[in-house]
Amino acid sequence: MTKGPSLPLLFDIPSPGSSFSDLLKTLGHTTPLELPKEPHQLRTPEGTTVLALRYQEGVVMVGDRQATEGNQVAHRQIRKVFPSDMFSAVAIAGTAGLAIEMVRLFQVELEHYEKIEGSRLSLEGKAVFLARLVRNQLPMAFQGLVVVPLFAGYDQLTGRGRLYTYDVVGGRYEENDFGSTGSGASLAKSYLRSTFREGLDEPSAVDVAVGALVAAAQEDTATGGPDLRRGIFPTVVVIDAEGVRELSDDQVKPSAEKAVASIR
Repeated sequence: MTKGPSLPLLFDIPSPGSSFSDLLKTLGHTTPLELPKEPHQLRTPEGTTVLALRYQEGVVMVGDRQATEGNQVAHRQIRKVFPSDMFSAVAIAGTAGLAIEMVRLFQVELEHYEKIEGSRLSLEGKAVFLARLVRNQLPMAFQGLVVVPLFAGYDQLTGRGRLYTYDVVGGRYEENDFGSTGSGASLAKSYLRSTFREGLDEPSAVDVAVGALVAAAQEDTATGGPDLRRGIFPTVVVIDAEGVRELSDDQVKPSAEKAVASIR
C-alpha cells in the first residue's frame, strides 16, 4: 500500500510569528497576491478616487463607485472602502482586482494577529503592516499593476482619528487633517484645503468629503461623482470611538444633492 506525502509535524515548522502571510510561506504556499514576474499586457479595471478627513470625533472616509478600463467605464458601482477591523478602514485606488485581494489579505492578517497575540494591533502597527503589503507588490507595479491604498482609523490610545497615505513603493505618510489617492487625488485635496477646518462635526465632515469627491469628478473623467438619476452614491464610512460604520444611501443622499447643486 503506497503512502501519500506526509505532512510536516508542527514542531518541524519554523515559527512564522504573528503574520498569516509568513505562515503560508513557511508551509510552502503562495499568497493570493503573487503573480508571474514576466511582463504582461493586461487591461484591467482601475479604481479611481478615495479620500479621508479627520473630524471632531474621528475620521470620515469616502470612495467613488466608478472603475475605468482605459477610456471606458468598466463598473459604476464598485466598492472601494472596506473595514479592515473594528476600528479602522482601508480604501483602494489602482488595479481593482489586486487592490481588493490586498484588502482581504490585510483583513485576514489583522484577525490572525489578534488570535495569535490575544490583543489588537495598534493603529500605527496596522499602518506599518499595510505598507509592507504595498511594498511586496513592487514587482507587479513595474508591470503597470499598481495598488495604492488609503488607511484610516480611530486610535484608542490617543482618542482621536488618524489617517495615512502611501506611495507605490510602500512609503507611509501620516496626514494631519486629510488625504486622498487615485486619479482625482490632487483635485480632491485642492478642494479640501479650502474647506477643511478644525472641529468639524460628523454631518459637516460628510458634506465636505462628498463635496471634495464631486469637485474631483468635475475635472477628472475617471472619477465618478454621485449619479442622482440612477441612485448611485459614494461609499461613506465613519470611524469613531464606537467603531466603523457605513452610512446608508439615504444618509449620503442629502450631502450628494447639496454638492451637485453647488456646481451648477
